[in-house]
Amino acid sequence: MIPDPTSRLLIGALWLAWILYWWLSARNVKRTRWREPLKARLRHRVPLMLVALLMGAPGLLPPPLTRRFLPAGPALPMFGAVLVAAGLGFSIWARRHLGRNWSVSVVVKEDHTLVRSGPYARVRHPIYTGMLLALVGTVVAIGEWRGLAALALALLAFAWKSRAEEERMRETFPEYEHYRRETASLIPFVY
Repeated sequence: MIPDPTSRLLIGALWLAWILYWWLSARNVKRTRWREPLKARLRHRVPLMLVALLMGAPGLLPPPLTRRFLPAGPALPMFGAVLVAAGLGFSIWARRHLGRNWSVSVVVKEDHTLVRSGPYARVRHPIYTGMLLALVGTVVAIGEWRGLAALALALLAFAWKSRAEEERMRETFPEYEHYRRETASLIPFVY
């Protein structure tokens, strides 16, 4: 639990607003032409469900996971809240640029287009970049070992999902390989 009540409320409200936006915007997407099989979807969804459990249900976790690894105090939770806001804002910016091509699963839409504008000009998976930054902010605010476990699981899930997306994009768009060589996967100039 985040010790500072203001940060706790702010971070909770940011994540809740993001979830609501995601849910509402998912209603206006193109029809799906191809969808990854269930087994492939579970490979990245199960770790993300574990992330939700680690972050949302600390009372169900063994005590070592809820011990602090960062010092308590108001500064880190407020810094974490800023990171959460920046990360979720970045993912929304990316989602808006992706437009009607977006999906929660690895899919190919009817009239699918390769988006290379906005954040996609710098990274190929900016939604994951933003979500990871927001999760880092939440981890900094909480300061408990469960947050690091959740972050590791999220990284694993996004690595698997981005590989599956890239494979499908190379099959769908001949120019994707050139785009892949020009842009970072998640962090500009790093990875």
